[in-house]
Amino acid sequence: MQENIEFSKEVIDNLKIHYKSVLDLLGEDSEREGLIKTPERVAKAMCFLTKGYHIDPKEVLRSAMFKEDYNQMVIVKDIDFFSLCEHHMLPFYGKAHVAYIPNGYITGLSKIARVVEVFARRLQVQERLTLQIKECIQETLNPLGVMVVIEAHHMCMQMRGVEKQNSITTTSDFTGAFNQAKTREELMNLIKHS
Repeated sequence: MQENIEFSKEVIDNLKIHYKSVLDLLGEDSEREGLIKTPERVAKAMCFLTKGYHIDPKEVLRSAMFKEDYNQMVIVKDIDFFSLCEHHMLPFYGKAHVAYIPNGYITGLSKIARVVEVFARRLQVQERLTLQIKECIQETLNPLGVMVVIEAHHMCMQMRGVEKQNSITTTSDFTGAFNQAKTREELMNLIKHS
């Protein structure tokens, strides 16, 4: 499992060239003191913000998978995440709530948060992020059910476009036992009562 991804000098240097061009095209002087190092800083930041492409989320779960005879709901809630909207490459951020009902295997609780992080560190839309987290847990652990709820603020709606500062987008997806309304309702009640 690779968590500290190192990007090659070649990748950073190529990105720097493009970000320098972007600054110039925007009408800035990319040679002025305050901007001289900006292309390199942005290149490194973008590599960090998209490092999820280089990590296998299923391997994250498998690295701490244990046989356990427990078949009640396991919830990891209020997982902070930050991602980049693939449409405008602006941040969206919020909290993910993930629940699963084990079917012979559990995983380390931190691994659930790491899976959220892996998928969030890619260019995303919230709907796909929700689906990918759910599918990864379902396919790797084969639980009796998985449910993912994500609540997020989207900077592409707050600082441009409709400019709605207080809007929150909620998405959810589920499998198995969570197809029953009663089970979903139980999870939603547990999420809301912090």
